[in-house]
Amino acid sequence: MTRLIITGVFSALFFSSTFVLNRAMSLQGGHWLWSASLRYLYMFAMLSAWLVLTGKSRLLWEVFATYRRNWCFWTIAGSTGFGVFYSLLTFSSSFAPGWVVATTWQSTILATPLVLLLFRKRVPMRGILFTLLIFTGIVLVTCEQATAASWRETMLGIVPVLAAAFAYPLGNQLVWEARHGSMAFIPKVESGVLDNSIGRVLIMVIGSLPFWVVLTVVLRPPAPTGGQLLNTAIVAVFSGVIATTLFFKARHLARTPFELSAVDATQAMEVVFSLLGEIIFLGGAWPGYAGGAGVVLSLLGLVLYVRSQAIAD
Repeated sequence: MTRLIITGVFSALFFSSTFVLNRAMSLQGGHWLWSASLRYLYMFAMLSAWLVLTGKSRLLWEVFATYRRNWCFWTIAGSTGFGVFYSLLTFSSSFAPGWVVATTWQSTILATPLVLLLFRKRVPMRGILFTLLIFTGIVLVTCEQATAASWRETMLGIVPVLAAAFAYPLGNQLVWEARHGSMAFIPKVESGVLDNSIGRVLIMVIGSLPFWVVLTVVLRPPAPTGGQLLNTAIVAVFSGVIATTLFFKARHLARTPFELSAVDATQAMEVVFSLLGEIIFLGGAWPGYAGGAGVVLSLLGLVLYVRSQAIAD
């Protein structure tokens, strides 16, 4: 159990780089679109190179073939689960500190059951009370942020994150439905790509590329800064590769529902690491009483929620 917890905490540490570095790039004047799109361009290059260098070129070509057979579906799934999700997350970093974004992002635990209901899945009602704790925490963080910024900036820093919290599980659920073929309006995808973790990520990255191209043409942002080119590469490595690998490894090693819930709960540490990272590296201020209480309630609600699901299982 100790090994699982440590692995999960380290994955949260690397995941938190997303919130800290996105905020840093925003403060440096970099356009949020480059902070978002460059991450996926780097991930596409890194994952493709990894498959070639490790002698798995066959999987790479299978990913391209699978995308081509159902290009419309994969473009929708990738644009939703990666494109809409991450563009909203980086956009919010232009208006709110990283720890506020990280705390609000915990709302994905509330969004996931609603997405499952959308796909006519059974959703366990156990733990609803704990999701209210998370929501209360987010409200407290919002109230404190509103005292440090205008309500307009507060809403632009928080509402997009709430929308992103729905887009991410929605995109993932589309992939799950395609793999199992349980919905009539979603094509059943029979491919070994979906049985491989790198393959699943890569095909979603490819599916998001048209979204980034269209968004770039529409917004026409100024050229990315040198800092953005470097920082987005770091985010791609830390969050897209290292953090994801560590998290999936911890979940793979878990043997019981309790261990799985413990691993999931470690991701709440993203809030703590984001707060500390912003204070140490960006000179951010400690949250006040309302913000601090909001962070604590959100973390507590998340831990209790995943624990309740383990008991239910």
